[in-house]
Amino acid sequence: MTKEKPKTEIGLGMAALGRPEYINIDSGERDKSELAFRANALKVLDDAYEKGVRYFDTAPSYGKGEEFLKAWNDDRKHTDVVFGTKWGYTYVANWQLGYDGPHEVKEHSLGKLTEQWQVSKELLPALQYYQIHSATFESGVLENQPVLEKLLEIKRTTGLKIGISTSGPDQRKVIEKALQISINGDVVFDSFQVTFNMLEQATLPILRKVQAQGKKLIIKEALANGRVFPNERYPHYKSLYTTLQTLAERYQVGIDAIALRFVMDYLQPDYVLSGAADINQLDQNLKANTFTLDEEELAELTKAKVDSTAYWKERSQLSWD
Repeated sequence: MTKEKPKTEIGLGMAALGRPEYINIDSGERDKSELAFRANALKVLDDAYEKGVRYFDTAPSYGKGEEFLKAWNDDRKHTDVVFGTKWGYTYVANWQLGYDGPHEVKEHSLGKLTEQWQVSKELLPALQYYQIHSATFESGVLENQPVLEKLLEIKRTTGLKIGISTSGPDQRKVIEKALQISINGDVVFDSFQVTFNMLEQATLPILRKVQAQGKKLIIKEALANGRVFPNERYPHYKSLYTTLQTLAERYQVGIDAIALRFVMDYLQPDYVLSGAADINQLDQNLKANTFTLDEEELAELTKAKVDSTAYWKERSQLSWD
């Protein structure tokens, strides 16, 4: 008898909580001072915990994401929370609104891993997932022996699950490569954080393989950076918008909850991340826990998938807001 897979949990990502600007359609008007962000982050973290969220995902490139999360848990002293963080990107906008340049700089070197690990390890013992942030072939990180050996050393000494996060049209190939990596018989990667949603479904075959091997699967960007919401800039999604609106009315929830539920029912990952920026968004996202989609509804939503290259090109045109 096969063991029934536990239901997907909604986790909370810190990207929109830890820095004042993020890639999205529209984050709305709000006080973007660091003081206001800290207060809001702590409030959202409390609300998330109260409503049953136990997985929290952050990264050094999420501005003050790690700092806010550590401060929150040092004060609350929860013993049942699970943290995940990533290494490889550095936040360089330094809280400058409208920063003219890249907000984060990527570096997958041993030096950067060592530097960021010294800070990230302060999240222990709640920290359970340590991931390469946006692993790609271009960065060479999956062939960097010193980096891979350091990650294995961290795994051995802490018991952490070592993973990768992926973005871009090559996600599937990167995951395939990572699944094959071992050093002296020791498998390096235990978890995979992947972009998957109604529009971007290209990784489905390899994600089924990830699950079959008992690896942990975390899904990010289930709302396609806001593109699942009706928008005149995307007339090519008109049919999807109609379907989503119909389902939202049927289940008395928002479109965000439908998008999250699609991932939960269709893919059944271990976690799907909410990228909520405030309590209202979080509460709307968590309504995904109140219903399930049937096979016919899922089949209708899977028709929305687009070419992966086109998806990522469109995403690259979104602004930091």
